[in-house]
Amino acid sequence: MDGYKLWYSGVLRGRNGVGILVDNHLRDSVVEVRRVNDRLMTIKLVVGECTLNVVSVYASQVGLDEEIKRHFWEGLDDIVRSIPPSERLFIGGDFNGHIGSSAVGYTKVHGGFGVGERNGGGTLLLDFAKVFDLVIVNSSFPKRDEHLGEN
Repeated sequence: MDGYKLWYSGVLRGRNGVGILVDNHLRDSVVEVRRVNDRLMTIKLVVGECTLNVVSVYASQVGLDEEIKRHFWEGLDDIVRSIPPSERLFIGGDFNGHIGSSAVGYTKVHGGFGVGERNGGGTLLLDFAKVFDLVIVNSSFPKRDEHLGEN
């Protein structure tokens, strides 16, 4: 795909699906691909002395059954716990939540540059980040007005 390799997990023309696109020069660095389901997948790359784990997520949307949401968070929990502390972890995707502009209670994981009001999905994400000592990088720098989505 135009100099990139795509790994995908989902059903063609399905409702959900996640993917990870890797530049061709890193293609041979991929040592493992785990397609967990249509909302979670991981790849592991070994680049020099560094092992990188990239997780692609598509969180359950508001209005869906609570069991589906719980299944998503449990699956992501299992993935993160399976990664040794010596390896790097990057999680990206759509968490379908707003962490809001306030970092109160979450200063170690929220950089203070969120937007709008926090919602339930945002609280779930912040709590998850706190438990695993992760940082929501997108909240660590200001965004231009034209890059902000509608709230």
